[in-house]
Amino acid sequence: MTSPTSSSASRDIPQLSTVRDDILAYYALGKEDARLRQGSGRLELWRTRDVLRRLLPAAPARVLDVGGGSGVHAEWLARDGYRVELVDPVPLHLEQAARLPGVTARAGDARALPAEDAAYDVVLLLGPLYHLPERADRIRALAEARRTVRPGGLVVAATINRYAALHDLLREERYFDPAHRARTDSVSEHGRHPSQDEGSLFTTAYLARPDEPPAEFAEAGLTVGGQYGIEGVAWLMDGVEEWLDDPERREAVLAATRRIESEPALLGASGHLLTAGRRPWPGPVSP
Repeated sequence: MTSPTSSSASRDIPQLSTVRDDILAYYALGKEDARLRQGSGRLELWRTRDVLRRLLPAAPARVLDVGGGSGVHAEWLARDGYRVELVDPVPLHLEQAARLPGVTARAGDARALPAEDAAYDVVLLLGPLYHLPERADRIRALAEARRTVRPGGLVVAATINRYAALHDLLREERYFDPAHRARTDSVSEHGRHPSQDEGSLFTTAYLARPDEPPAEFAEAGLTVGGQYGIEGVAWLMDGVEEWLDDPERREAVLAATRRIESEPALLGASGHLLTAGRRPWPGPVSP
């Protein structure tokens, strides 16, 4: 396989990389699908959909949903008329996604995509970068996205913000437990979230500062076009679930969050961040 930062992609489809067992075990519990379809998790789903619908080319563009889980996003993308292929390393997710109309699902790792060069109009990584604590692995995943998207095509990656765990535990009042507080303070320092096996509430993950994804996109050969805070500060407020249940209030919350989505001073307050970039068109060939 070529170097992650190489501009010339190999014609060979890379082999599947190894995903950590604790990450596979966490997602095998099957919680992810429901997390985004109910309660306050709907804010993440609806806001991600809101941003993507403004960024995506017109259907029926070809979309590769990398680490697409059970197909929560692939489902609405297919409904919107996109040709969607989903890649995920978790067998349960593949079973769930394969049931969705218009979605093709297959096993794969973001760092070694089972896909041909320049085969897609859009590559989405709405989860893989969460679980790659090493910067070299994140760049490798982004370089794979660059390899598989066409020149001028769109790449969108989600990251968990550095202080999301701190904000979440404060909101839920678990931060006052000494063990949770010590673990969360440590994550805030270096971004590395420990495995659930070590007593945390999530699996192995990396929580990034907003300035990190653009630098990693650039190193992978992608040109950054924008960043979007998904939940803004709304996810931290009491009553957000009830607001989302009320159609009128829900639209007000979504509109307010959209208004501040790219405000630099607030990017890190959101739980999740989307970074969008493109594969550059090839330059003129030197004589």
